[in-house]
Amino acid sequence: MRSLDDLLAEGVAGTRVLLRADLNVPLDNSTGEALITDDGRIQASLPTIRALSDAGARVVVAAHLGRPKGRPDPAYSLAPVAHRLGELLGAPVSMAADVVGDGARLSVQTLADGQVAVLENVRFDGRETSKDDDERGRLADDLAGLADAYVDDAFGAVHRKHASVYDVAQRLPHYAGGLVLREVEVLRRLVDNPDRPYVVVLGGSKVSDKLGVIEALLPSVDRLLIGGGMCFTFLAAQGHEVGGSLLEQEQVDTCRRLLADAGDRIVLPADIACAESLVAGAQVTVVAADAIPAGLKGLDIGPQSVQLFSDALSGARTVFWNGPMGVFEMAGFAGGTRGVGTAVAAVDGLSVVGGGDSAAAVRTLGLDESAYSHISTGGGASLEYLQGKSLPGLAVLAD
Repeated sequence: MRSLDDLLAEGVAGTRVLLRADLNVPLDNSTGEALITDDGRIQASLPTIRALSDAGARVVVAAHLGRPKGRPDPAYSLAPVAHRLGELLGAPVSMAADVVGDGARLSVQTLADGQVAVLENVRFDGRETSKDDDERGRLADDLAGLADAYVDDAFGAVHRKHASVYDVAQRLPHYAGGLVLREVEVLRRLVDNPDRPYVVVLGGSKVSDKLGVIEALLPSVDRLLIGGGMCFTFLAAQGHEVGGSLLEQEQVDTCRRLLADAGDRIVLPADIACAESLVAGAQVTVVAADAIPAGLKGLDIGPQSVQLFSDALSGARTVFWNGPMGVFEMAGFAGGTRGVGTAVAAVDGLSVVGGGDSAAAVRTLGLDESAYSHISTGGGASLEYLQGKSLPGLAVLAD
């Protein structure tokens, strides 16, 4: 797999480089103006963009934002992202009016050495995510026509067989960006003989979303700590009532099997923070995990659970954490995620935050990002890599 360093060594001054970046940041449109609430992914893209720009490349950035259903939608425009990128770079960044049309071509044609342009959201073109190889190929042809070389630094998208991730790499000299290489290096350490004890913390809403990674990791972990909404299906599998908590009834038998096969290594919460409903200012009641009343729903793990999980993490040498412990966006239900996040940060060894909501929680709750060994930019990609799946965006770069 050729790297960004290989491309830079070849010399890129005056070369048009199509950079696939992951700029899929959360936006708040409630005020009528799109405001970026977490620019972590933009920050993560800066080293590669700066390296190319400083070397004199003409950088053409392709990225997606949200799911605009294959057509232009102002709510998902990359314009605020381009503006923020310019602020962080300390240099103007031009914003193309479209993906591969006249606006895109004009933006690229007017670039000088070292300058950066952002194409409009690639998902504004339905061919980006098409299942039809020929359709994706036509968009890839158009994208490739804008550049002389291709760099993929969008780890968060490498598990997608999309035109800007997979097909365009088949049409241009292609290289892996520094962020992609770093992600793969860290995740490989989790797969290939991790230092022990190896503890995995999983949260989030649904067991079904994490079932594949649970099945893949259970044989190799020393402890699997389960919180978030997914814990209630495991509690139900133990025969406990879970009140109005999130429950995937169709997964109860699967969870019962997992507990029978590896119950000595699966750690479930001891207590739960509950409320009648998820509203601001809701009265929080902490109950034992096996005694959730019918009128309450679990929305976070409780303080005893935080201590239980922290104790399990205290001697770990390798930790992977993916998914919040509760509805961390609301103050009354943020304690579990904050407590577990703090315990993961204190691990004397490799601590990996698996992207997605976990990474957002670290920043939202003001946890020290530098205390973790690595914060992934790709939640879904990280989980698929750990399951041993072939990721199209990585496979094509290896050719």
